[in-house]
Amino acid sequence: MADRAKHARWKRTVILTCAVLGSGAGVAMAQQQDTAAKDAAPSKDTAAQPAPTDTVAVYDGGLQAGWKDIGWAPRETPKGAPARLRMFNYGGWILYRPKLPGAYGALSFRFTAPESYGEFLDVRLDAPGAATFPHVRISPEFIVKKDREWVEVVVPMEVLNPRSEPFDRLVFRASKEVARDWVLFDKVALVPLSPDIAAARAAGGGRVGRGDGRESKMVIDCTAPSKPISPLIYGIALDGNKETTDTHQWKLGATIRRWGGNPTSRYNWKLGRAWNTGNDWYFRNVQLGFGADDFLESNRKNNVQSALTLPLIGWVAKDTSSVGFPVSEFGPQQAQDDTEPAGGNGVRRDGTPLVPGQPTTTSVQAPPEFISEWVKSLKAAKRGVNMYILDNEPALWSSTHRDVHPEPLTYDELLKRTIDYGSAVRKADPDAVIAGPAEWGWTNYFWSAADFAPGRPPYTDRRAHGDVPLLPWYLRELRDYEKKTGVRLLDVVDVHFYPQTNVGLGMEGATDPDTNARRIRSTRALWDPTYKDESWIAEPIQLIPRVKQWISENYPGRGLSIGEYNFGAMKHMSGGLAQAEALGRFGQQGLTSAFFWQYPAENSPTFWAFRAYRDFDGRGGRFQDNGLSTTAPEGTSLFASRDSSGKKLTAVLLNFDPEQPAQAQLEFKGCGSLNTVRVMGYSGAPGGFTEQATGKKAEQALSQRLPPYSITVLDLTVK
Repeated sequence: MADRAKHARWKRTVILTCAVLGSGAGVAMAQQQDTAAKDAAPSKDTAAQPAPTDTVAVYDGGLQAGWKDIGWAPRETPKGAPARLRMFNYGGWILYRPKLPGAYGALSFRFTAPESYGEFLDVRLDAPGAATFPHVRISPEFIVKKDREWVEVVVPMEVLNPRSEPFDRLVFRASKEVARDWVLFDKVALVPLSPDIAAARAAGGGRVGRGDGRESKMVIDCTAPSKPISPLIYGIALDGNKETTDTHQWKLGATIRRWGGNPTSRYNWKLGRAWNTGNDWYFRNVQLGFGADDFLESNRKNNVQSALTLPLIGWVAKDTSSVGFPVSEFGPQQAQDDTEPAGGNGVRRDGTPLVPGQPTTTSVQAPPEFISEWVKSLKAAKRGVNMYILDNEPALWSSTHRDVHPEPLTYDELLKRTIDYGSAVRKADPDAVIAGPAEWGWTNYFWSAADFAPGRPPYTDRRAHGDVPLLPWYLRELRDYEKKTGVRLLDVVDVHFYPQTNVGLGMEGATDPDTNARRIRSTRALWDPTYKDESWIAEPIQLIPRVKQWISENYPGRGLSIGEYNFGAMKHMSGGLAQAEALGRFGQQGLTSAFFWQYPAENSPTFWAFRAYRDFDGRGGRFQDNGLSTTAPEGTSLFASRDSSGKKLTAVLLNFDPEQPAQAQLEFKGCGSLNTVRVMGYSGAPGGFTEQATGKKAEQALSQRLPPYSITVLDLTVK
């Protein structure tokens, strides 16, 4: 129970900035938290990187001041011209300068050599003493431009100098025997990282890695039956603080948006712009800068579908100013908001919870008829609501909204409210898609809030209901109700999922190597029966298969939605990779819908994870509508899709190794012959996906290098 309560407090503390607050202290706090997130100290890995200096020219139409030429290959260095070397007999060239200043992002140079030499050039750093440096073969991964004469090369320092050792010379050497033709060098320089690469490094990506990397055999199997992918898995949620200012949420390619979160449990549609923030912000009624109608209209204008949370708690805000625990009535409290009227957090300074006053202090009753009237008005106005969600995390009402619902939710109350309000919705709109119970996480899939209520014997509510876990019991009861009455009250089972392994939420979350790896692994709780959750849960969650089995056994035909989820560190590549993995799994596992909480920061790795599936090229390139069977080795993932014609394929490939590349050896089984191949890659730069060199292609195979910590999209046609 302590762990569950800790989760609830942690999650709510972060989410309080997501409730739209009035002027004054509420907005100030939200802004301060946002600023704090932006100004947070970098991870240990990022902080260890030395600041790059300005470019240091080494050879540019001649040897630059301070540098010495101490190579052994026959050479000429005419003034105002490239250096010329004969590199037969493993010839080499050493450029030396003692006490090199500063740190560098990369070595850049240009060279030209006979095509018959192939990949012959080896580059390394050197220094006196015991330090050793890698020999780096100049291969296509380091070539940034190639024309008829010159090859331009950039080799990152992470490859040349992975331990950041001091060095004082650059060594260019033939790595194999070549002829006596001239090899020309020019524009040799030590350079800082480009802004894009520097930004990618700050996000934990942007690394090149050495060589082709480990071989990763992957299969896209077009002979197995394809499965339709619901477009609604690419959903996001309302951010109340930024609804009227943010525009980048419309650039994600999101397909549906959810009006949800704690305050929506107390939204008064008749007042239009009033709700209560609950314990997120001192149980205060607030004036919104927008209402549900505005939300729905914004979605319509941006061609995004709508999911709308309906209050089932029975009370909604009566105005835009009242507070649940006014200081004037309850006295000083453990924490309080001095906005007039001053409200507290409902806890005495000694830590004792206050007994709430009457619900009418802040609220008016909202019976099923109140909700029915709203649904009727929305239907009449053709507001285009795709899904109605039966409230938000009701098992937490006795915490989040304890001023009006202090008693913990029981099995029977959850069922009764679902029947009463669900019946009202169905009558108001017979075609409505109804989702519920929108529970927050693991414990409330199995038990009610009453099972853990202080002062009560544990698990008594569940035992009183045949010791059947809550969610299967709930589904069975609704199935029986439909059989008895002919009224279907639930179309989609809605559950929330947050990793409990302390990986953060939103922009929060550590980015040390251990947490990064755990964040990515935590996605396995969605689907993998062999993955033992690395938290207090300490057993396999296998959320999607588990809930699907409950549906199959207790109320067949229901869809499955993950109404909230988030893996934290959205500005780090580990967060982006976790998101890309989750979206791929949602399609693979056949979810009806899913809603990221709330939406990614602009141009963050998590933003581009969405775009990998929804608009990877900025011209509408997207994952297709039919999922294909795939296999990929540990440390990578592969998700593939094709269109209805079978001629267009799109694949998303993930490399979870932060340091080393992978060489994907892709087999296309029964897909037809590869026709066109376009490769788009992303490793953390804010500019998003860029076109990459295509690997070695065969009729039904492709060998493609996957950089460290990267998302690669293959845009393919077959014939």
